[in-house]
Amino acid sequence: MEQDLPGGARLIVGVDESPASRWALAWAIGAARLHRMALVAVHVSRAPVHPFPEALPVQHAVRAGEEARCAEVITAAFEDVAGGVPDDLTTAAIGRVGDPGYHLVDLAREGDLLVLGRGRRGLLSRIFLPSTSMYCARHARTTVVIVQQPSAPDDPELSGDRSRRFWSRRHP
Repeated sequence: MEQDLPGGARLIVGVDESPASRWALAWAIGAARLHRMALVAVHVSRAPVHPFPEALPVQHAVRAGEEARCAEVITAAFEDVAGGVPDDLTTAAIGRVGDPGYHLVDLAREGDLLVLGRGRRGLLSRIFLPSTSMYCARHARTTVVIVQQPSAPDDPELSGDRSRRFWSRRHP
């Protein structure tokens, strides 16, 4: 799933199944309308890819299946956020297989705006999966906007009633 990328300044947004990604896409749609920029939605699948795809005949089928899944993820994200792809914007959808940070940085060029969502992650996720947003912030040659997923209204951190963490200590 590879479309021709629009010329001029582009707004590139990373899309996946996470709620933080939905917030980033909503922000990107609003910013693309405000600044009259083309919107490029990118989903990168972390499916394992053999370095020499010719060596394994099934690898080509796996890559084709993952790229088709990328199109479904992008379409579902637009449906959830905006009720479909906005008609008033120039849009493109890109699906890739590999490391998300690498592909997002590779697509973004000077003058573009790279938008990513950042949600809350557990300890194991932080240990075993590198942060795509931090990779992009370190390596991108363009402006990077990281949209934080808002907290739920009943979250203890918002209400002032903070939960006790195992490393914190209450002082009388």
